[in-house]
This record gives sequence, C-alpha cells and structure tokens, in this order.
Amino acid sequence: MDITLTSLETAHTEILSQKIMAEIASNGGWMPFSRYMEMALYEPGMGYYSAGAHKLGAGGDFTTAPELSPLFGAAIVETLLPILAGLQAQGLPTQILEFGAGTGKLAESILTRIHVLGFSLDHYDIIEISPDLAQRQEERLEQLSKELNLPTQCRWLNSLPSNFKGIILANEVIDAIPCDAIIFQNGFWYWQGVSVADGNLTWSTGKPVEQSQLPGTLLTGNFSEGYVTELHAPANAWMRQVGDHLDTGLFLTFDYGFPENEYYHAQRLEGTLMAHHRHHAIQDPFYLPGLCDLTTHVEWSQIARSALETEIDDVYLSNQAAYLLDAGIGDIALEIGDPSNPETFLPISNSLQKLLSEAEMGELFKVFAFSKKLSDVLPDCGLEDLPGLRGRNRL
Repeated sequence: MDITLTSLETAHTEILSQKIMAEIASNGGWMPFSRYMEMALYEPGMGYYSAGAHKLGAGGDFTTAPELSPLFGAAIVETLLPILAGLQAQGLPTQILEFGAGTGKLAESILTRIHVLGFSLDHYDIIEISPDLAQRQEERLEQLSKELNLPTQCRWLNSLPSNFKGIILANEVIDAIPCDAIIFQNGFWYWQGVSVADGNLTWSTGKPVEQSQLPGTLLTGNFSEGYVTELHAPANAWMRQVGDHLDTGLFLTFDYGFPENEYYHAQRLEGTLMAHHRHHAIQDPFYLPGLCDLTTHVEWSQIARSALETEIDDVYLSNQAAYLLDAGIGDIALEIGDPSNPETFLPISNSLQKLLSEAEMGELFKVFAFSKKLSDVLPDCGLEDLPGLRGRNRL
C-alpha cells in the first residue's frame, strides 16, 4: 500500500511507537493488546483521537452515516420526539446527550429537524475526548444556532452526569473502545499481546485466559488452531456505566457488529480487528500508530447482557435498514426532496441506498437501544412502541 506521509506525520508515529515500545520494555517485554489500542487511539497529545487530525468525511479516514445524509439524524428524531414530549409534559428538562459527536453532523441534523418540527429542546450535551473534533463541533453548531436564530443549546461535558433524565446517543462509539485479543492454541485460549521484535511492534502470545472471562460460545464451539478473536470487557463496563447513570429515558446507539453466535462463528478465523487510514482498510493494527484508526465490530449479545445488569426496562437490537424504514426515513426523504427533479433528488436517493442496502450499511450496522423508567414519561408505552424500534427484536 502506497501511503505517503509528511515529515510531521512520520515523526508523530515514530515518537508514539517509541513510547509504546518503552512501556513494553518496562513491563517485561509484553503489553496487553487493550493497552496498545488505548495508547494508539487515546494517548494524550499523540493518540489517533487525542491529537489533531482530519478524521471524518471524504477527506478523512472513514465516513459515518450522519456524514452521508441529514436524513439519518432526521429519522432518529422520530424515535426521540415522543420521549422529549413526555419529559416536557412532566416538567422535566428536554435534553439529549451524545457521546463522541464526530464533526457534529449528527447533532446538526437532529437539532435542525427538531427545530423544523417546532419542538423546543433545552440542552444538547456532548462528551468528546478529541480536542480537534470538539472544536469542529463547536464551530458547526454555533453556526447552526445563528442560521436558525436560536440560543446556543449545546454544552460540552467531561463526564456522564449521574441520574440523567433524557436521551443518550452514541454513533460508532463502541467499536473504538479498546478490546483484548485472544488466540486458540492446543485446545486453550490465550491472550494475544504486543511485543517488540527487530525494532518493530508485533503480536505475542501471553498467558491462558481464565474460563470465567470467556463467553459461552468460545467454551463450547469447535475452533481451528490459530483462530483469533476479541473480548470486550471495557466496552461492556462502559455499557454498565451508561445504564447506571441513566435515570429515566432512552439509550440509542448505532454501530457495526454481530450477536454472539455470529461474532464467534467458527469460520471468522481472524476476528474483526481492523485499522483505517485515508479510507484504506488495513489488517495490521501496528501500522502507523497514532495515525490509523483501530476498530472492532461490536459483540451485541454481551453488550445487551451488560445493560441488563443495571436496572433498565428492556433492550432492543435490529439492523440499521429496518430501524430507518420503521422510523419513516422514506417519508422524510419525500418531504425534503422532489422525486420529479432528478438533479436534487438523485443525491438523496444515493444516500438512502448506502444507508439501507444490505451491501452497504443496512445490515452490518445495527441499532441497539434500552429504556429506563420509560413509563414515567410515556405511560402505556414500551421500548418497542417507539418509531424505529417496532420491528423484530433480534435479542
């Protein structure tokens, strides 16, 4: 792969690589993969998400659904609006909190649609660990406030508030939470970590994994020698934290992934770990640390079980296409575009194709949701009565 780096990029990745190697040396020559992924993505001032870089959109490393079309955010509003109206009727603040808001495009789409529908939102809060993305969000959303002639609704928080009443959103967040890698050898599962060989970062097998740390599928399945996959303890812990902090309302997230039986399928020999750089998919996770995004697919079954360990009402999982269609994305497209005008409607049609097609984002991307005390704000309404969540629950 021919990727030309600037001198600053070369220096950046070399400095982070040396820092990672120094920590490996100080720990006896081996580092858990989750720690490597944490440093590659989040090391202060050097990690992919904590150093300034153009990450999203056509000129970045990957494109997300909100970047493709404002229809994505507009459809999400159909799910959120009944809850926001219920909060308002109870005299509670109408508020949305988004984790990892990227360029702010999803927030912009949601706030615009809420304004078009004539609803008054009190707060749109954002938790963002990337300083440069937070700056881009602030610039975009300040401009939106001026265009809509609205007071600034957005606030940037450092942590998730306790006893939060409202809606919590996360689009493509869980896939970037550090994971651990494991390998099946001689009938046992072992941790896969990182060592240094000939001056380069490389995979290195560690100690056996305790059975209590393995999902049932990995204990009972028939796996070939050298099968590698991931475990997601940090993501599951994050999910429990969200469940504990949400007092009343809805959690809604979109990400690519599979339920447990598909995630740990015997034919998925090399796991789901992938690096991304300038719209290239790269299998080597040690390629250009700090310059490449690292992601894994989400294992939704354990995410759901982790949420259910907190005092939530119910959980829901479906694919993105089913969600968007049930939320009415087709009607919204007809509302904002004229099918008889190909010049203006063709871009809308193309974005719908990417969002809904099984060959694009429609099947691989999933929607996961859970509610808590929903009946306090919406009497006689369950999670699966909300627009977008009325289809078959895959959990």
